[in-house]
Amino acid sequence: FKEIIFEEYNHIAKITINRERYRNAFTPLTTWEMAQAFNYCRDCLDIRVVILTGAGDKAFCAGGDVASFAKDPDTVDVLLKEVTGFMHMAIARLTAMDAPVIAAVNGPAAGAGAGLAFASDLRIAASSATFSMAFAGVALSADTGASFLLPRLVGQGRASRMMLLGEKVDAAEALRIGMVDQVVPDDELAGTVGQLAARLAAGPTTAFGWIKASLQHGAQSDLESTLQFEDRAQTACFASADHGE
Repeated sequence: FKEIIFEEYNHIAKITINRERYRNAFTPLTTWEMAQAFNYCRDCLDIRVVILTGAGDKAFCAGGDVASFAKDPDTVDVLLKEVTGFMHMAIARLTAMDAPVIAAVNGPAAGAGAGLAFASDLRIAASSATFSMAFAGVALSADTGASFLLPRLVGQGRASRMMLLGEKVDAAEALRIGMVDQVVPDDELAGTVGQLAARLAAGPTTAFGWIKASLQHGAQSDLESTLQFEDRAQTACFASADHGE
């Protein structure tokens, strides 16, 4: 990998967007590498939890590197299709894996960077973190599934305001409205996320996968369909080695 750092230890995979000079904004290569990393995590039975973060202490992820796209106006449409295509592939693979994904938001998360955090299962934010839907500011619409994910976290009205006005939400407000699960001092983020990852890595990964799938199904389906899916999930969990233990 050239634009991400992939580490694997103690049943934990850590994926770091490694473009600190550009506030971890991503290029088509970044998003392609993330999709490959998530694909590996999805298929590797030894990985039981994934941590997603940004390099340095300036930003979690500033979204797409729009400045680099604009260097060649004649090909910008192709570049945008590449970066969004690979990013949507990454989001699909992130949400499909059994292993829980923790976003360690170590600074500002903007646009698609915020969407990446919203797609994670748990979000732990440093006190310096902020969240913004920066798309309209550069005359773009939302991507990374933010149109689906953000309203389910904070409600349709607040999501509309963030999308249309591009207002930043600081870490304290993000915690108050349910956008993140926990806020810690900047220098405690790594330790807090490490402890949480260790706890999840020791847990029932098969059940975690079915819980994730049930939540996704329930967000898009009616009660009867969800009850049927839960029955299917519960049957699979009853047959698992973790439940037997």
